Amino acid sequence: MPKQPTRNILTVFSTLLSLFIALTLSSCSNKESDRLEIMTNSWIGFSPLFYAKEQGWLEPLNIKLSNVVSLGENIHIYQNAQKHAFTGTQHEFYQVSKMQPDLVPVIMFDRSNGGDMVMSNVTLEALQAMQTPIDVYLELDTINKVVFEEFIKQNALEDKQFNYHNKDQVKIVTTIKNQTFSEPTIIVTYNPYNFALQQRGFNTLASTADNLNLLVVDALYTPKNVLLKHRDQFIGLKQAVSRALEVLKTDPAGYYNTVKPYLENGSFEDFQASLHDIEWLDNELSPPLIERLNRAQFPIRDLL
Repeated sequence: MPKQPTRNILTVFSTLLSLFIALTLSSCSNKESDRLEIMTNSWIGFSPLFYAKEQGWLEPLNIKLSNVVSLGENIHIYQNAQKHAFTGTQHEFYQVSKMQPDLVPVIMFDRSNGGDMVMSNVTLEALQAMQTPIDVYLELDTINKVVFEEFIKQNALEDKQFNYHNKDQVKIVTTIKNQTFSEPTIIVTYNPYNFALQQRGFNTLASTADNLNLLVVDALYTPKNVLLKHRDQFIGLKQAVSRALEVLKTDPAGYYNTVKPYLENGSFEDFQASLHDIEWLDNELSPPLIERLNRAQFPIRDLL
């Protein structure tokens, strides 16, 4: 007898299997295209993102958060790996917006109020008296350079010669731990890396809390077309950040234990000290801050 029915069954089965695979791949493809990929770096002001990730709040939003140590590496990966958004100060925003004119800030995190600093193993007076080149460790092409330039101007160090060592903060800390510095050395850093440097005899000479006349804010940036496509996800992320900050207020120890792997804090006490060096910007911006941002030509119209 002919076996046509069997062949028909096999044909139907094959068709259904092909359809199932196609639908599955299509579903995966849609999920991939809808995913929002964000780059960030290790900074206490971005810790609400780390907390939200660890709590699983980003998965329902289809948001993938990746983090690195270096500010420079953060920007490099954002640009070269075609990520959708990145965190950073307004300095990094200005740098990237030269190549992406439609870049906009969408979520504000914090304002540095002592979190960015210049440290040294000698006094300011000793630096001012130096006649030989001074070693400076910092991340070039980031806010570190802006902070150092302001430090030079504020303390009449323009006539000094500096040997720049371009390293990320972890490499700076590792270098300081592994070497003995007998010569005057300057380090431009930020929380939480300053605590390890303090243990090696480096003291803060200036910071964004005192004699550095600098406005340093941290935000999340994305091109305008990405904001329009992923607006609901950005809104959900903003809500997750607010939710994380509420936990920080009510359970700082639990919050710290959750975000500790992403930071370089040696203790809960160091973490709490770092919190005094930033001002959270989760609520409406104050009129004086809006005025300063406007003077700095920092666009705020698209902030969520």
